[in-house]
Amino acid sequence: TKQNSIMATAVAKSSGGRKGETFNERSKGKDVRTSNIIAAKAVANAVRTSLGPRGMDKLMELSNGEVLISNDGATILSKMNVLHPAAKMLVELSQSQDIEAGDGTTTVVVIAGALLEACGTLLSKGVHPVAIASSFMKAADEANRILEGVARPVNLNDRDALISAVNTCLSSKVVCQNSDLLAPIAVDSVLGIIGGKNETERDAATNVDLRDIRMVEQMGGTIDDTELVNGLVFNKGSTKSAGGPSQISNAKIALVQFCLSAPKTDMDNNIVVSDYAAMDRILRDERKYILGLCKKIKKSGANVVLIQKSILRDAYNELSLHFLSKMGILVVTDIERTDVEFICRTLGCSPVAHIDALSKDKLGSASHVGDVVMPGSGHKVVKFTGVANPGKTMTVLLRGSNDLVLAEANRSIHDAQCVVRSLVKKRFLVAGGGAPEVEVSLRLKEFALGLTGMDSYCIKAYAEALETIPYTLAENAGMKPIDVVTELRKEHSEGKHGAGINVKKNIVSDMYDLDVLQPLLVSTSAINLATETVCMILKVDDLVVVQ
Repeated sequence: TKQNSIMATAVAKSSGGRKGETFNERSKGKDVRTSNIIAAKAVANAVRTSLGPRGMDKLMELSNGEVLISNDGATILSKMNVLHPAAKMLVELSQSQDIEAGDGTTTVVVIAGALLEACGTLLSKGVHPVAIASSFMKAADEANRILEGVARPVNLNDRDALISAVNTCLSSKVVCQNSDLLAPIAVDSVLGIIGGKNETERDAATNVDLRDIRMVEQMGGTIDDTELVNGLVFNKGSTKSAGGPSQISNAKIALVQFCLSAPKTDMDNNIVVSDYAAMDRILRDERKYILGLCKKIKKSGANVVLIQKSILRDAYNELSLHFLSKMGILVVTDIERTDVEFICRTLGCSPVAHIDALSKDKLGSASHVGDVVMPGSGHKVVKFTGVANPGKTMTVLLRGSNDLVLAEANRSIHDAQCVVRSLVKKRFLVAGGGAPEVEVSLRLKEFALGLTGMDSYCIKAYAEALETIPYTLAENAGMKPIDVVTELRKEHSEGKHGAGINVKKNIVSDMYDLDVLQPLLVSTSAINLATETVCMILKVDDLVVVQ
């Protein structure tokens, strides 16, 4: 035996170079995979503490010195300066969840982090990455079937069920104490643009374009002053000279894109005037020209004029404002080019590019237009009420004591509207509070028992990884995570599909009784997107930097 071992050593030495090379080739893929998993897990751990109603908020100082407070996963990750390419995939993952479902952006990253941890364990035991990836995809398909089996159908006419789902979404936001006011606003604004009170139109809707809801932020007051306006609001008052009207009933509205000021040549030029008579003549002609424009506007029957911003020359001047106020016309200036389409759809007017094109059929209508003084700030806004609204649009007037609160309220309402949109796309509700994840985890373990070989082993690891969600929810609420997850397993194995974590009382309760509900799309989309991303990271075995 001694002689054999000496020979083996000699053989190893003689072929040492070659053996070392093949070993390096193998280990490179392994090292890249490990580094990718570590980087992606680091990102997942960064947002993990902000999961759930008792999650912490993150305070971010941006490069321009601005400060941002949020606990929305997509917002936090998009502001992070992530350098590692695999970690960037997790940032993009939360963005795609934001686009697809709008809610669950933190959940999706936490699930991805847990699955990557499971992958690390499986890889260290020598399981091939492609085998893990194919098993994970099978597990995700089975998870979707399980969730669809326990989901409850919802009717869009059942406003209370929709509000319950939105309340669950808002419970983890900074503005959760205002959810009694914001939840109905979010529900009504979405229902308003998919058919209003018309139930057949509402039932036929398959998607919602949230760009039809305009958010107008106005500082001052508190979030409790936020309101839903069935019409239009501009976040500045009307522009008026002395004596101009500030309230108009039975308004006829013209949206003009031409300038109410003296004409100007395309090229820059100077006119040199040598005597007073010529100067008077110039001023007289200018006055005559502007008066002509104002008379044509009056003749069309318009009593409210919206003037689009102009960068080439003044869109209006003091003289035109003076004439229009004498004629009893209310003027709103500085309309953004990007808002023109929304305004036309709301008021039923058409933009007019030249004075000669202005006619009665181009005008929009509203039963009342007027300046409203905002309580708590003294700011004025122009409000249009009683509009025809042929394009089915809504406006939310947001109030808040400072920019941070306003920005976070805006993001929270957007997330809440996305929840309603998810219910329009897929009309099923599941319980919240970690209930769907525990249910899926339990049923997947049963499913794995019926399989053989590597699939069974990998799907079991996948099922255990999903328990990270209830574990994290309990941990963030200051409960004992292991006790809670064990209790949840017991409840679900007894057939209580709705058993989840009640963070208010720190116990396990039935989520359906507490009205803690979330759209099915949020859960299925989170599981599918997280699984796809993890499989993609797993299949990477080399990192090439191109200079």
